[in-house]
Amino acid sequence: MPALICGSLAYDTIMVFEDRFRNHILPDKVHMLNVSFFAPAMRREFGGCAGNIAYNLKLLGDEPVPMATVGQDFAPYRAHFQALDIRLDQVRELSDYYTAQAFITTDLDDNQITAFHPGAMMLSHHNQVREVEGIDFGIVAPDSHDGMIQHAEQFAEKAIPFIFDPGQAMPLFNSPQFRHFIELADYVTVNDYESELLQERTGWRLSEMAQRVKAVIVTHGGKGSHIHTREGTIEIPPAKAAAVVDPTGCGDAYRAGLIYGLTRDLDLATTGRIASMMGALKIAHAGTQNQKFTLDELRGHFREHYGYEF
Repeated sequence: MPALICGSLAYDTIMVFEDRFRNHILPDKVHMLNVSFFAPAMRREFGGCAGNIAYNLKLLGDEPVPMATVGQDFAPYRAHFQALDIRLDQVRELSDYYTAQAFITTDLDDNQITAFHPGAMMLSHHNQVREVEGIDFGIVAPDSHDGMIQHAEQFAEKAIPFIFDPGQAMPLFNSPQFRHFIELADYVTVNDYESELLQERTGWRLSEMAQRVKAVIVTHGGKGSHIHTREGTIEIPPAKAAAVVDPTGCGDAYRAGLIYGLTRDLDLATTGRIASMMGALKIAHAGTQNQKFTLDELRGHFREHYGYEF
């Protein structure tokens, strides 16, 4: 069942600061911040929200269709996805730009500081959801301002159910625009911090948002997640990870699990647990697209952890 994954394809340069940010940032001096973090460990990974979600969906045997704009340096990423047999027909290459780049520094508490160069992503509105045939479901993940608005409106125009996932794009939108997204979407997913910000920006409590969509999903890291619906709140217990190695991309893995369950009409409690298990399997590996498992292996982990099968 093809799902259209609107969002960024990016290169992630990930550095590890072998200490804690809080030990080096003086709260009363943030107005004159000038700090450097020595990060001896560094690696470059394939990333971007659309890329990470598509990668995880492919692990589940689905047919993800990433939609993104990329630049002149996309060749290694293209070869990577071609080797995985992930469709690239909705990826537009722009020769005058670089592919989006994220520079991420993680400390020992798994806090992250990220600098992001959008590059070709800023022209994602050149891609038209209305022109894509054979799509049954979609997600509007972090992307350019104009692209996210346009893609959400075109999903709604075509009556294709979709998830609104503002993520790192939260600063791009004002209060009326956030309310517009929620009115268009079928599902909203945010982490706990984004949840607080979204409530502040819209003036709607989670229970009020849940009256406008089928579900509002809020993740709480290692504490699990909550699915808010018109009928009430479903608590999703966390899935235990074999190891906690790298949190980068866990949210995207979680969203891939949501898409898998929602496109199969699984109940929300099971869908949330699949998503949680996806995040747990991802966090045990460095990078965003290095975990490898089959759907049968996921089913085995799920059965062992939650005591039933899906």
